[in-house]
Amino acid sequence: MLRKFRKDGHSWKKKKDGKTVKEAHDHLKAPTCFLGKASTVGLEKAVEVLDTLGNSMRNLNSRGFMTGMASRQDKISILAFEIANTITKAANLLQSLSEENVEYLNKELLPSKGVQQLVSTNMKDLLTIVAHDKREDFAVFCCEVIRFGDMCKDPQWHNLGRYFSKLDMDTVTHKQLRTEVEMTMQELITLAQHTSELYHELHTLDKFEKDYQRKIEALIFLKLSLEGEHVMMLESELKHQRKSVRNLKKKSLWFKSLEEVVEKLVDIATFIHQEISEAYGYDGLTSSPRRKSETLGEAGLALHYANLITRIDAIALYPTSPSDNMRDALYNGLPPNVKTSLRSRLQAVSKEELTLSQIKADLGITLQWLVPIATNTKRALQGFGWANTGNDLGKMSRGHKKIIRLQTLYHADKEKMDELIIELVTWLHHMISLRRSNKAFPPKTSKVQFSEEDRNLLEKVMQRGMLVPGISKSQEFVMSKKHVQRLSKSTGTSPHT
Repeated sequence: MLRKFRKDGHSWKKKKDGKTVKEAHDHLKAPTCFLGKASTVGLEKAVEVLDTLGNSMRNLNSRGFMTGMASRQDKISILAFEIANTITKAANLLQSLSEENVEYLNKELLPSKGVQQLVSTNMKDLLTIVAHDKREDFAVFCCEVIRFGDMCKDPQWHNLGRYFSKLDMDTVTHKQLRTEVEMTMQELITLAQHTSELYHELHTLDKFEKDYQRKIEALIFLKLSLEGEHVMMLESELKHQRKSVRNLKKKSLWFKSLEEVVEKLVDIATFIHQEISEAYGYDGLTSSPRRKSETLGEAGLALHYANLITRIDAIALYPTSPSDNMRDALYNGLPPNVKTSLRSRLQAVSKEELTLSQIKADLGITLQWLVPIATNTKRALQGFGWANTGNDLGKMSRGHKKIIRLQTLYHADKEKMDELIIELVTWLHHMISLRRSNKAFPPKTSKVQFSEEDRNLLEKVMQRGMLVPGISKSQEFVMSKKHVQRLSKSTGTSPHT
């Protein structure tokens, strides 16, 4: 635990390695945090989350969010929403490291067709990728805990980066029990859920206050009484909403001690580090996956390719030939190198003559495993930041698994993905061409077995329906020797010669 670390003589207020406290603190505030270069991407994500959160809450507090070395405080107050976001990250990390999720990862996810075809077939490389992702997420979480620690009044929580950097060197001293951490985590999750409710209730209160203010201003402008039934109703709703907000503040993180929550987050961070090390080894802090080519995540194209796959799937499921707008939207979204390769691919004459059903079957086999990956990619990138925190906590309580990067297009090899897109669009081209040709030249109907009586009746009908070339249907009906007296509307108005 943290206090044991301080008793060992490593006082954070003393000089160390010839550096003053201020110099050491500045060093710890560097973008690499305490996990080296591997954590820079994660830190950028953390900044994006906090920016999103700050923008959404600006109307609720004129001071906005405190950043950096802001004034020290006892109660969490407006920081409750940021801390709830951090708690959600910790809960997701813990859930992903459970025995059930690790077993699912090894037995189902890593051997899956999507991962094997788009990422790698080497299980060791795949495990390295997973471990690297886990440590990046852990780095983001720890950097946020360090920031909250610097906001505490008690100096023992300042510069927590130095404590986290010692975890690899002394794993025995910092050993945490799973049962204790799970109880602490559940307590924090409950507080975060109430904080999520508080967030929405504050917005509702803000709306009620604005409605009430507009109503009062309108009545004053019109010189009407301020004691009408509608005004009393608004006052009652406003009073009830303020009471709900007060009650939720008591249940949420709002009035909790910042130091107490930071202490619990430090314990959870220690345990998560312990679980990652046991699951993936202790050498993963500096190791990163070796890439032969660029991935969609590195190129920032994961979401774009997910949208392309969704459009291809929509066209493949279309019962008839797609509209020009659908085809143009798909083609315009293709990367330049894919367009170039696609032209030469479409110009090449295929030796195989496949039927429409065969093409649809081949498309369906690929899209069956590819579309869920595209859907995961879009889901993972939607609702980013605080707005999705409450949903994440609710899903965890119902046993839903958090989507990890390997289940998305983030780690997909760009070259492999380009080749797959070319193949899918080529199949679409052939499918649309066959649909058009079948519409122009309908295929022969299959032979149907008729009885003798049915064949005779069919022959009579065909003989009566035979048309003379060059003569309209109405004229043919008139010229027939055995024409029926009950005429259609067209023949009734036809000229007789």
